[in-house]
Amino acid sequence: MTISTQPQPLEDLCRRIRGEYIEMPGLRLTATQAERLWGLDRAACETVLSALVDVEFLIRNHDGAFVRRS
Repeated sequence: MTISTQPQPLEDLCRRIRGEYIEMPGLRLTATQAERLWGLDRAACETVLSALVDVEFLIRNHDGAFVRRS
């Protein structure tokens, strides 16, 4: 098994994270938790979470967690 160290394109990351939220209804993650779960650096994580908020797939709730928009 080869592990790539090259960054994933934003579109691929969005698709992957969107899939995680679809597979796990009720998933609530802070940016820090998301970084650890998906192995992303802070900048990449903020970019992808912001992109998913911009397309209204995610919202950021009152305690700062990202949840799927209902």
